Amino acid sequence: MVRRPTIADLANAAGVSVATVDRVLNGRMKVREETVRKVHDAARQVGYHGANMIRQRMLADRPEVRIGVVLPKPRHAFYQDVVKVFEDFAQASGGHSIQLQFKFTESTDPQELARVLTGFRGRVDAVAATGIDHHEVTAAVTDLRDADIPVFSLLSDFAQGVRESYFGMNNLKVGRLAAWSIAKMADKPGKIGLFIGSSRYHGHVLRETGFRSYLRDAAPDFSLIDTQINLETRQLTHEATIDLMERNPDLVGLYCAGGGMEGAISAVRQMRRPEEVILIVNEFTPESRAALQDGYVTMAIGTPLRLLVEDLMVLILMTVEKGMAETPGQKFLQPHIWTPETI
Repeated sequence: MVRRPTIADLANAAGVSVATVDRVLNGRMKVREETVRKVHDAARQVGYHGANMIRQRMLADRPEVRIGVVLPKPRHAFYQDVVKVFEDFAQASGGHSIQLQFKFTESTDPQELARVLTGFRGRVDAVAATGIDHHEVTAAVTDLRDADIPVFSLLSDFAQGVRESYFGMNNLKVGRLAAWSIAKMADKPGKIGLFIGSSRYHGHVLRETGFRSYLRDAAPDFSLIDTQINLETRQLTHEATIDLMERNPDLVGLYCAGGGMEGAISAVRQMRRPEEVILIVNEFTPESRAALQDGYVTMAIGTPLRLLVEDLMVLILMTVEKGMAETPGQKFLQPHIWTPETI
């Protein structure tokens, strides 16, 4: 018969006295949070039956912060990664009990996003969201701010001057990086295609602006085809990419500045040989990874998700505790660059 670990075993594993373990288990006296966590980790390690009770006491002693998170496309691999990173941070947080409430939007309808944001009123202490920039969205953010609920924009900015802060990449520079990559890697000048999800995505518009400005300033021999809006859908992007390649046999590059890259990848696979078209996409997902490996994607520009969420959550917790800033801010993070040689 296997012997159950005793308090003495737990104390030995945690490197503390039996009296300290007794105080942690029974809550008779205040014990430092670091010590409680050490005892809890040891309890899990040795299989002590009171581990869950210690965790509940540890959680009960922490201030609760409720955070709403709004994301698009719940079934997309990238946004599933975003959810996991948020959950990992909340689980690992030592100073706060973080309760996350996730909501997903299914369209680029500004009224849908505005309804989701307004629905958090009275239910959370702060909101982090990615979405479109529109006056109805700004009104919803203003409504939350008036209720002392700060809103933080992620990945693509919105409600500038009203939202608390933006966290993401410098999208103007991301666009210039994509154009630079195509211009430098193409064998010869030719035509270039560009997809954005919607002109309502502030980040996409900035990427388009950066992309155009680089080609105009530094690569005038390349011809940019009129920007196409793909609504971030796989099928529409696939069909539009097929059409682009059929009408432009001298197409040398394509940048998918938002979602829908899966359609562009499948179309290039269907119509061209590996490395025949320089395809630049955003975010490192199973689809972009596979296409990088077999030569149909040249580069993926990825968001440093863990750093983004860590920095964001630290600011959210500080804002909830100390109040909103007088001047809205922004935090730019350096992109991760993925090529076939970096996988």
